[in-house]
Amino acid sequence: MDFDTLMPPSPHVPRCFALLPCAGSGSRAGTAQPKQYQPLAGRPLVRHTLAAFAQVGRIARVLVVVAPGDEALAAHDDSFLIAPCGGATRAESVFNGLAALQALGAAAHDWVLVHDAARCLVTPAQIDALIDACLPDTVGGLLALPLADTLKCADAAGRVAATLDRTGKWLAQTPQMFRLGALQAALAAHADMGFAGITDEASAMEAAGHRPLLVRGSAQNFKVTYPEDFALAEAVLQSRERL
Repeated sequence: MDFDTLMPPSPHVPRCFALLPCAGSGSRAGTAQPKQYQPLAGRPLVRHTLAAFAQVGRIARVLVVVAPGDEALAAHDDSFLIAPCGGATRAESVFNGLAALQALGAAAHDWVLVHDAARCLVTPAQIDALIDACLPDTVGGLLALPLADTLKCADAAGRVAATLDRTGKWLAQTPQMFRLGALQAALAAHADMGFAGITDEASAMEAAGHRPLLVRGSAQNFKVTYPEDFALAEAVLQSRERL
């Protein structure tokens, strides 16, 4: 399937694409399978993530980057495309996914919203808020949350070495929204080093000299990482169903 058959490219009106790296093993989650496929409230975790993006009309297409040979999402679904080009790290998967988007017809001036597959509680309203904030911006930005807790620095023995000032500190979330060409160039600068030090798309853009915009997210938009996170995510999903 080609993006050109879905929405013709325009040099004047950039499109918004979503890219979900979904090639990780999720070893900290303690699940028998990759956490993105772990059942949650009746369906695989990543399906909740995809459902949120499917409700955002300004997203031209969603591309899911999976590991080569991964057929967990192979069932036909017109709401997203699959690229089996996942890498050894999240950054490599995103870098490969950007190339796949270009091969499918995305242009350098188009916007790409990169989102963690395991942030399954993101809402269409949060995605729309990020798009609204970033479309007029020269750089782009990310959902994030001001740090509320006291921040400690630990020593090698696991004891507190210092209490750090939390003023001006934010917890980065996703989606993170940047121009495809700019993000691709920022990541390419670190490809030869195995993307060392690149923990998210914003960090790559920062290293390239850009200052991404911080857009306030939600505490519910957390990344399912540890075993206890599944119960919390399911409780949130069930509470939304009752509304």
